[in-house]
Amino acid sequence: MSLKKTVSLGLTGGIGSGKSYVCRLLDRHGIPIFDTDGEARKEMVGNSSIHLSLQALLSASPLLPDGSLNKPLISSYIQGGDEQTRQVNEIVHPFVRQRFRRWLEAQHAPIVVMESALLFESHFDAEVTNTVCVTAPLELRLHRVMARDGKSREEALRWMSMQMPEDEKLRKADYVIINNQIEPLEPQVDNLLEVLLHGAAISN
Repeated sequence: MSLKKTVSLGLTGGIGSGKSYVCRLLDRHGIPIFDTDGEARKEMVGNSSIHLSLQALLSASPLLPDGSLNKPLISSYIQGGDEQTRQVNEIVHPFVRQRFRRWLEAQHAPIVVMESALLFESHFDAEVTNTVCVTAPLELRLHRVMARDGKSREEALRWMSMQMPEDEKLRKADYVIINNQIEPLEPQVDNLLEVLLHGAAISN
C-alpha cells in the first residue's frame, strides 16, 4: 500500500494582509483550499452541539430567526477580549479540525492549502506539513481594511490587536509572501509551489 504524499500548507496573515487574494492565485493553479473561517461558520449554523454551547456562553441564541448566524452578537462577544475569543474558539475549533482531517483524507492533489487567520493561535499549524504567512506594511493593511469593511482607523487597529502580532507570525512561519504592492505576488506563489513540489521545504 503506497502512502499519500500530499503536502498540506497552512496559509495565514493578519487582517488586510491579502491572504485571500493569495488564495485566489493558488486556486488558479488548481490547489484545493480549505477555508477555516467558512467552515467555522458552517459549523456554527448547522451543528446543534455548538448551538447549545454557544447559547450557554452568550446567554442568547447564536442564530437569527431566519436560521442564519448572528454575526453581530458573536462579534460583540469576541471583542470583549482574549478570554472571550478563547471561549468561542474552544467550542468551534475542534469541529473545524475534524472537518479538515476528513477533507484532507479525501484529497489527491500534490498540494492542498488550509487558509486560517488564526493558524498559529488555534494550533491549526499542527495539522499541516508547512506554513506560510502573507505580510504587508501596517499602513497598507489599515487602508485595505478601512476601505473594504468601512471601519474607522481605531476600529481596524482594535481588530488587528486581537490577532497574534505580525512579527511573531513571521517567526513561526516556514515561508513568507510579501504583499506590499512592490514585490510581485505571482512569482512568489509560483516559487513557493515549486519548492514544495520538489520537497525542498525547510521547517523552522
